[in-house]
Formats: sequence, structure tokens, C-alpha cells
Amino acid sequence: MAMRCLITGTAGFVGFHVAKRLLQQGHEVTGIDGMTPYYDVKLKEDRHAQLEQLGGFRAHHCMLEDADKLRAVAEQSAPELVIHLAAQAGVRYSLENPRAYVDSNIVGSFNVLEICRQLRPRHLVIASTSSVYGASTDFPLAETDRSDHPLTFYAASKKSVEAIAHCYAHLWDMPITVFRFFSAYGPWGRPDMALFKFVQNILADRPIDVYNHGNMERDFTYVDDLVESIIRLSELAPTRRNGDGIVDTDSSSPVGPYRVVNIGGGHPVSLLTFIEEIERTLGQQAKRNYMDMQMGDVSRTEASTEFLEALIGYRPATPVSVGVGEFVRWYREYYRV
Repeated sequence: MAMRCLITGTAGFVGFHVAKRLLQQGHEVTGIDGMTPYYDVKLKEDRHAQLEQLGGFRAHHCMLEDADKLRAVAEQSAPELVIHLAAQAGVRYSLENPRAYVDSNIVGSFNVLEICRQLRPRHLVIASTSSVYGASTDFPLAETDRSDHPLTFYAASKKSVEAIAHCYAHLWDMPITVFRFFSAYGPWGRPDMALFKFVQNILADRPIDVYNHGNMERDFTYVDDLVESIIRLSELAPTRRNGDGIVDTDSSSPVGPYRVVNIGGGHPVSLLTFIEEIERTLGQQAKRNYMDMQMGDVSRTEASTEFLEALIGYRPATPVSVGVGEFVRWYREYYRV
């Protein structure tokens, strides 16, 4: 049965892919995006243009901080499902412009929560990040692990939203699922992400910056796997937990219909292996500029997938050899190189 869906951030990388999948399934999607110039706005416009070709999509240019306009759009769409993906992204950019993260990630998310409190959709799904685990080295990173030592303002803003969302779930019995991304990548990716920059620079015969001298590992998650996980989770609104959880890493709240779920494959790949896969796919060697670790960065991420698999019977598994190939194919076609 077709649902009315409201998605924030539909001109963004993940929001575009989630909206596309829901439209292909026959649902109605109202998309909200501020079209901020954090990166190339044309890429965002082209994503929306792709969605508009599918039918059932209505786009609205709206900043999340504009509570009145946001409410008007939401009331018109009367959503049964809300997926909140819009945010000021970028770990390193948060060191330069922290106020943007307060405005978009905290104030904007508060506005989304307030609207959902009034409109009562069946389920509110909110994007968070593996960055909330901060300095933790207890791998794999589980939803029940401590996540109160964030290293960047981006991570702190996302952790703040998780805490505020839990209050809403408890106080107003709002079913909320928060999911934590682990290094998402794939076609239509953001220009500030490593894969995009690596491919762009290698093709232009420019050096790539390799942080921590390549001694890094990431739990890279291909975007189609991420979308599959989000869609399956969105169909399972949480309830208040009674007694023991379904697994040891069950993060379901005992005082409200709320849970946090990792979305990652649990298979970290070294940065150097990732670069070598890009080189193999492009048939071109990178000029490597080895650099020290950047402020706020971590050397390794690895998701615990136990809770995700227990909930939806699925976990991301696309190998980087496939995912990198798909990105390069899209990049060459889109930029005609």
C-alpha cells in the first residue's frame, strides 16, 4: 500500500537515494531541501531532476531552521513516515564553521521533532553518524557502547539530536528510530567525500591527500546497502522495551518507543586498500601526499551489526571492489571524463 512520506535532504546524497527507492516502490514523497552551497548546487539540482522524472515527487526549497515554512509543507503532505536526513555534513568543516551545525543539525532537527509531535506520523527515522562514538576503541562499535566523548562539533551536534529525540519518544510516545551511518559511499556522492576527491584528483593527475600516512581503516558502506537498511527499518516502528532486549546490543529504550541502530557492514577496509581499488578501477596510479592525522579524526571504524541483523535480517555486504566500480562508472558518465 502506498504511503505518504516526508523526507528532508532529498537533494543530498543519501536522501536522494532513499527518495528514489520509495518512489520506485510506488510511494508518494514530499522532499525538503535547503539547497545550501556547501558544495556544488548543480549536483543537488540534478538529483532532484532525477526524482521528478519518477512521478509522485514534490520538492520544496526550505531551510530546516524556517519552522513556519517547514510546518506548512509538512501539514500539506500529512506524512505517515518521516525520514530526517538533512543536516550540515562534514567532520572537518565543523572545525571551521560550528554555528552551521547548531543551526541545521540541532535547531533544524528540533523543528522536525516538533512538527512530528503535532502531526503524529507512524514512524520518525533520523540519521546520525558513527562519529558519535568518538574516541572509542572498543571494536566493533555497538549501539549500547558509551558515545559521550565526541571529537568534533559535527559528532556532538548529532549526539545532541539523539538525546533530544529520546526525550520526545518518552514524553509524547513518538516511535523514533535513529540510525548511525558508517562511511557511506556510492554514485551521486558528495564532492567533499574521500572517494569523490580521490577519483577527481587522480583523473586530473593531481595528488591526493592521504591522512595518517594511510594508517586508517573505515567500515565503508555502499549506498544501496544503506538504503535497503533504512527502508527495512522504516517499516518497523519501535515499541517500548520490556525486559531483556532481543540481543545484547539492543539499544531500545525502556521508557519510550526509541532505538539507535548502526548501519555498517562490520568489515573495515584499510585506506590504502581503498585507494588501490580506485587505482585499479581507473587504470591509473595516484600521486599520494601523505599527511598526519587531522584534528577530530579517528584511525578506525567498525560497526557491530548484531542489532541491525536481528531487526531486519540483513546487513550491508557490497564489497568495495563493486562499490568503487559503480561510483567511477557514474562519475565518468556524469562529468563526461
